[in-house]
Amino acid sequence: MAKKKIIQQSKWDPLFNIINYTIFTLFMLICLYPFYYVFIATISANNMVDSGKVMFFPIGVHFTNYIEVLKEERLGMAAWISTARTVLGTLLSLGGAAYMGYLFTKQNMWKRKVWYRLVIATMYFGAGLIPYVITMTTLHLNNNFLLYVLPGAVGAFNMIIVKTYIESLPIDVEESAVVDGAGYFTIFTRIIIPCAMPVMAAIAVFTAVGQWNSFMDNLLLVNNPNLDTLQLKLHYFLRRTQTISVQEIQNSIDLASRKISMPSSFTLKCTLAVVTILPILLVYPFMQKYFVKGIMMGAVKG
Repeated sequence: MAKKKIIQQSKWDPLFNIINYTIFTLFMLICLYPFYYVFIATISANNMVDSGKVMFFPIGVHFTNYIEVLKEERLGMAAWISTARTVLGTLLSLGGAAYMGYLFTKQNMWKRKVWYRLVIATMYFGAGLIPYVITMTTLHLNNNFLLYVLPGAVGAFNMIIVKTYIESLPIDVEESAVVDGAGYFTIFTRIIIPCAMPVMAAIAVFTAVGQWNSFMDNLLLVNNPNLDTLQLKLHYFLRRTQTISVQEIQNSIDLASRKISMPSSFTLKCTLAVVTILPILLVYPFMQKYFVKGIMMGAVKG
């Protein structure tokens, strides 16, 4: 049996570990505090937040801000649209990037270098906002849910990461599958996809966050309120509440009986931030472990 290697520690190692743990704990708290403060600001008395008295603990806990946001008309439909575009857009983007990346690894692909350079060119050259709007309108994607998922079906950057990762896989695995009679599609679905799961998981998180936070396409090309995303709906809510008179706000939430001050622009922004960030924040920890592994595997090798 192999003997376990015993690593001897010097007398300074415990002190070094204490310093390391202290520094990283402080760094973690510094990173987490903004999220914590935004949350306690949403449930604290609004006048206390505006006066700067809320720093580490909530004061005068209430949930009126969340109640007002959740009372927004068609909010459930907007949340459904954002969820649908995030899920479908991420799946379509992953499929497009993975399949294109796999095709560009094939040396016998017709005009491979030409098509590859054309795809890469999209990372550096853009037509601009007006041509984008004209193109989407010409394709009848305005006021259409497909507007949210089709334009991002193939991302050049994601395709490069997947392509580089596939090229790092042992060629013997694919050659043995070819000998057994497997075609390109079978190899892609049965071998490439399972092996590329770490890098695809990392890309999935980046794409999902981008889809969830996106609202410019909604703002420019969608006039149907039933297709509004959650981000745009809450943006309209914030603009509208900033123009409502003090008396209307006080009547709507019965501030006198609840002994809660009028919601300010800052507390409303914090509430909207929590509502929009929370869904992605719940998914992030489960995918975080794939970030470093996936990106490093798909990184450009020298």
